[in-house]
Formats: sequence, structure tokens, C-alpha cells
Amino acid sequence: MNKMKKIVNFLLPAICLVAIAFSVAAFNKAGAATPASAPAGQPVDLTYAAEKALPSVVHIKYVQNSKVKTVDVQSDPFSDFFSDPFGGFFGRGNGGTQKRQVQTPKKTATGSGVIIEADGYIVTNNHVVDGADELTVTLSDNKEYSARIIGTDKTTDLALIKIDGKNLPAITIANSENIKVGEWVLAIGNPLGLNNTVTAGIVSAKARSLGANGVESFIQTDAAINSGNSGGALVNTNGELVGINAMLYSQTGSYNGYGFAIPTTIMQKVVSDLKQYGTVQRALIGIQGSDVKNYVDMQKDQGKEIDLGTMEGIYVAKVMEDGAAAEAGIKEGDVIIAADNQKVTKMAELQEIIAKKRPGDKIELSYLHEKKKHTATVTLKNEQGSTKVMKNKDLDVLGANFREVTEAQKAQLNISYGLEVLKVNKGKLSDCGIAKGFIIMNVNDEKMQTIDDLQQVVKEASTSKEPVLIIKGMYPTGKKAYFAVTLDD
Repeated sequence: MNKMKKIVNFLLPAICLVAIAFSVAAFNKAGAATPASAPAGQPVDLTYAAEKALPSVVHIKYVQNSKVKTVDVQSDPFSDFFSDPFGGFFGRGNGGTQKRQVQTPKKTATGSGVIIEADGYIVTNNHVVDGADELTVTLSDNKEYSARIIGTDKTTDLALIKIDGKNLPAITIANSENIKVGEWVLAIGNPLGLNNTVTAGIVSAKARSLGANGVESFIQTDAAINSGNSGGALVNTNGELVGINAMLYSQTGSYNGYGFAIPTTIMQKVVSDLKQYGTVQRALIGIQGSDVKNYVDMQKDQGKEIDLGTMEGIYVAKVMEDGAAAEAGIKEGDVIIAADNQKVTKMAELQEIIAKKRPGDKIELSYLHEKKKHTATVTLKNEQGSTKVMKNKDLDVLGANFREVTEAQKAQLNISYGLEVLKVNKGKLSDCGIAKGFIIMNVNDEKMQTIDDLQQVVKEASTSKEPVLIIKGMYPTGKKAYFAVTLDD
């Protein structure tokens, strides 16, 4: 929600926030092809595409309820002295910090989504649903449903949610690889509270990388988009989905330039993984690099003349030790020019190809080494360096029961949050020596105020490069301790 990026101009998520001190602007995209039957130079009739796609685009209302949070604030030694009869006795004075409970405001927001299956599966952006306590979906016929989150992926800014419905108007999904620059497209969503809005434009560019997400290969369009368009549909002139609207490029927070959509090639892989595994099976090639042109330009700025044998492709700046590329013989300084017989001129194009694959899949790379062309078959790996399927683990893996610390425990131990270990069974906690009664304060530098906090950090760590929990806390005596809990099988 607070994801606001600045890339020369502003790059903004297209979700409209209410009841908070800032608003987050939106973005939509469109991509479509001029029908072959349309006479050259004649306007394209977009009414069929709009009529076909509109029922599949939904309005999403996000609610995050008001909560009480404990925060550290800078204390005023004089106000503390007069308001606290003990002055700074408890460490709250002398200009230091003190813990206070604050009531966060209720947050509401609106976005869009696209029905992709008749039984209620809906695709939207991760930033539309991230942190929501309630999600309400309204269809084009004004029917309302409560939605639950099936899975999210911050790396691509996609989310899959579900409503309990039947025979819903699912959109037809097209292959976004087939759209061309210059084709007409429609952006459909709910901008500025104006439901069921359609705007038209052309595909301005493909495979754009903006630095907003970990994996990007955006479709760029000049169709008008505004706040609330996030998660809406980008459709071609046949009314088929080619992208999920994600961002706008603006100096003002409202439309005055271009929008960007996540292509369906990436969307379908993410959706499939979320349904099947609960998390995205992300394949990695094991390199760091940049577009050749960007690298050459940077060297020129430093007064260096570089000749790589091409001005198109991906310059390999670093090869990860024991990674897929290293095992295939790719070296630092090489230039990747094709993947699976598809020419790649920039990093975003390579990311789009790899984003469709899973760890264990193979990819054939063509690359230049000292200006000479080579080919290599690369077996892609996951973030942990293996080809195994990665699944989110839950609290069961810890083998323990927890509860939030009581007010009496807070007062006795002079703490404001924590999770007490009520019971330890067979599992990761017993393996590392954590016993009943231990109070968990922080895990991987995150405060553990609720059991949901612990569940989230376990979920994130289980699929990370280093699946380890660093647990810090104290015993009922006040003695502090920390443990390293590995989540590997």
C-alpha cells in the first residue's frame, strides 16, 4: 500500500487508499492487436472487446482494521518528570526512548481484479491485498462476496484470491507473447471510485524493467489509468486478457503518461504455483547482470571503451558460486544473447522466459565468451540451491504451542510483547533446546506480538535462501537467550 517508487517520475501502485495520511496511486495497462479485417487507416471498433471483458473485471475493497501497537518514541525528559512521579526511574526519561501504545487508524482501499476461473478464482496485485483483514469483491452486476487469499507473490506483485461462486464470467486468457508494439489494447478497472471503466490505447513497449519488483517484464501502454486500476485487466481487441494492470508512470500521482501491466506469461505460472504449492517455485539462473547497453554506457561514463562483440543482450557481472550458470560454465564478462532459441536483448526478456520455469527445468542459453558464441544447457535451481519443490511451512514444523504473554507477565518481566511457549512436542524447537515457558520476543529481527507474526516469519523463512529462524527471548526468570532453528527437512 505504501509502495511508492520514484523512477525519474513517480512509479505508483494503482490502489486507492482512504482514511490514512497519504494515498497510493494506480496503474493500468492494455495491449491488443488491430484485427486483420480492419481496413488500413480506419479506426478500430473496441466495443466487442469491452463488452466481452467487462463482466470479468471486479471491484475489490480492502479493509485493515484499527489495531493497538506498541512503539518506541523519543521521550521528553521534562514532560516525563512532571507526568511520572518516579521521573525517569524506569528508563523513560533523560531524553531516551519509551514504549507507548498507539491506536492505528482503520485503513480502506480499493482496487481491481480479474476472474480467471468460473468457480471464483481471481487474480489481482499483491499490493491490493497485502495486509488486509477483510476483502470484499463486487462483480459488475453488483453482487458482493467475501474473498480469501489463496496466495501472494511480492516478487511479481501478483496475488490469487477466491470467492465462493459458480458459473462466474471468467475471462479468456491470451498468450501475451503474441501481442505487438502498436496494437490496440483496453485497460479495464475501477479508477477513482468509478466502477467498470474502460480506457483505450496501444502497446507502447514490451519487456520493460522499472526496478519496482524483483521479477519484471512489463507491457507498457498509453491507455489512461488511475488510482483503483491496480489488478485490473489489460485486454486485446478480442477481449482476451494479456496483462494485469500494475503501475502508472506519473509526476503527479494521476495519469499523465504510461501504464505498465504484468504479462499473462508470468501471471499463469504464478497462479499455477500458488494453487498447487502455496508458494511460487522460482527458478534461478544464478547470475547478476544488466543490459549490455547500460553496462557499456556506464563504462563510457568512466572513460572506458568496451567492445563485447554486441550491443544487445545481458552482460554477466557476477556468477553465483555453485549456481546453475556456474555449473554450465558461464563466466563473469560473458554476454547472454538467447534463451531457448529466443533472442534476448535485455534482462527483462530473459526474466520473462525464466519466470515460466520451475527449479529442475532446463534452459538452453546462447552466449558470447570473448566475442565467440557458445551454447550451454542450464539446469535451473531454487533460491536454496537445489531443484526440490519448495513449500511454505507452518507452525506445525516447530512442534510447539504458543500464546501471547499476559499482562501479568508483561509487568513482571518489564516487556510489552512476546509469545510464551506453552508446550513442546517433537519438532524444531525441541531439537534446538527451547523448553516450555520460554518467551519468544524476536524472530529474524521481527517483533513477535501475535501468533500470526510467528506464522508469517516461518512461512517467509522456509522458502528463503537461508531457511533459518534466529529466535531471541527470555526465560521466566528474566535470563535472555537466543537460538538458531533450521527449517530444512
